[in-house]
Parts: sequence; C-alpha cells; structure tokens
Amino acid sequence: MGAAIGQILGFAVGVAISPVPIIALILMLFSKRAASNSLAFLGGWIAGLAIVTIVVLALGLEGSGGDSDSGGWIKVLIGLVFLALAVKQWRSRPADGEEPEMPAWMTSIDEFTAVKAVGMGVLLSGVNPKNLGLTLAAAVSIGGAGLDTGEEAAVAAVYVVLASITLIVPVVGYLAAKEKMTPVLDSMKAWLTHNNATVMSVLFVILGAKVLGDGITLVAA
Repeated sequence: MGAAIGQILGFAVGVAISPVPIIALILMLFSKRAASNSLAFLGGWIAGLAIVTIVVLALGLEGSGGDSDSGGWIKVLIGLVFLALAVKQWRSRPADGEEPEMPAWMTSIDEFTAVKAVGMGVLLSGVNPKNLGLTLAAAVSIGGAGLDTGEEAAVAAVYVVLASITLIVPVVGYLAAKEKMTPVLDSMKAWLTHNNATVMSVLFVILGAKVLGDGITLVAA
C-alpha cells in the first residue's frame, strides 16, 4: 500500500496546486456567508474528487492485468492534453503591468448560496480538465497496484485528503483564527491572481511530462 501512496503523491500535489479554486475559496471566506459557503465548497470539492476516483476504480480502467495497456494509454492521452494546456496557459499569461482576467463567475461569489458553492466545488475538482486528468491518472495507478478493496479505499482517501489540503488549511485556519488569517489569505489571493497563468503553465509541463512518461513506460512494457 505504501508504494501505491507513493505513486499518487505527485498527482495529489498537482490537484492541490490549483490557483482558481484557492482564490474562489478565499473570496468565499471574505463573503457574508463565509462559514457555510466555504464548508459547502470544500465538501463539493472533496465529493468531486471522490466520485471520479470511485467511478474509475469501479470500472476497472486500469485494465484486467493491472496497470497495463489500457491504463498506459489513458496516461499517454492525459500527458499530451496537459502539455497542450501548458502551451495555452503560457500564451494567456498577462503582459507586464496588465491586470489578469479571472473567471466572470467570481464576481458573484458574495451572492452564492451553499448549494451553489457545493456545485462549484464539484465542478472545479471533478470536471476541471487538470484535476479530472490527474484524478483519472491517480485512480488508474491505485487500480493497477494489486491492492484489495479496503486498501484501495484507504489509498483513495489519502489521495483525496492530500489533493484537498490547500483548501482544508485555509478553511480551518480562517474559522479558527479569522483576524490572523485575513491578511495572509488576502496576500495569497493577490499573488495567485497575478501569477495564475504562469503557475499553471509550469505545472502542466511538469505533470504532462510525468504522466506521459509513465504512460509510455506502461504501453512499452
């Protein structure tokens, strides 16, 4: 089981480093429904990751012989998509002195209900291309590790928690010590907003190369 956890660590970190969800969460923490919406958003995020992981494991996409050809080709495809997204993100980065554009829906976060916050959490974790691809790759690795059902569930739980840690910490920290966390979160939001495209392009290159390499290795084996 330890080896399986080692295989999914990189994927979990890749999901955790998601500027847009972190910015959205910080905006929710600064809104008039901070507690309910931030917890709802976190719950939706976790649910999205868990659903994708469970579905992949239930479908057995790792292949009948473990992490074999089917899992390898899935990773090859994900790796190529990530490299293409890296190029797209790099081209979309703001010029010097230009204010970066964030998704239009962020302007209405202050009016979100808990239900809408849950839905947004699910979309950003389970439907967002980067996070969906990484979770698929992680689930393929878990399914091909030769674990029993209980061990698969444990590794999947570790993946979901690690992939959610950058949202869990701000929520817990803010709700426990609002005044101390407010300037920290405000500074984090400003930095992530300005550097979102650069962070994502570098991340996509690293993750794309890793997942593509893993897929080629499995297909060629």
